[in-house]
Amino acid sequence: MGGVLKPVELEAYGLLLRPWEESDVDAALRGLSDPDFRRWNTAHAPDPDEAGARAFIRSRAEGWERGTSASFAITEGGTVLGQLGVGAIDLTMRNARVAYWVLAEGRGRGVASHALEAATRWAFRDLGLHRLELGHAVGNDASCGVARRCAYTLEGVLRGAMIDTAGVPRDIHLHARLATDAR
Repeated sequence: MGGVLKPVELEAYGLLLRPWEESDVDAALRGLSDPDFRRWNTAHAPDPDEAGARAFIRSRAEGWERGTSASFAITEGGTVLGQLGVGAIDLTMRNARVAYWVLAEGRGRGVASHALEAATRWAFRDLGLHRLELGHAVGNDASCGVARRCAYTLEGVLRGAMIDTAGVPRDIHLHARLATDAR
């Protein structure tokens, strides 16, 4: 994309999606060190320590500044419950990739689905994107459910497309949603 992407806040479904702040380091550390996060994430995941959490927050701000990604802390009542990112933004091709994680206390309550739906609508409406892709490790049934609930169609399996945090190649389910898809 290139150029600065103006940070925004999104309110929907009782959640506030806002840019990450330096004061969120404890929540970021909890997320990055969560066993489920580690299980389903890639070798690119930041180290699960304070330095990794600070680097994670710094990289979120840099994404906004470069115009390549929009990252949100998912909050409810001022408490951070997770992360939602719209990354690899390409305005020429009008596409991007979405990713998310939710802390244990937010799981099973629709937090990921609601945050994804809010960010999806924003990306289509305000960024003018046409296609959003969502990839998750095969076997991550919770993430697959979020994709289905938000009308992200399963397009196929990308064999060995992800190296997990243990260095093991894993298959990925590729889902996508188009701006023209029915909600």
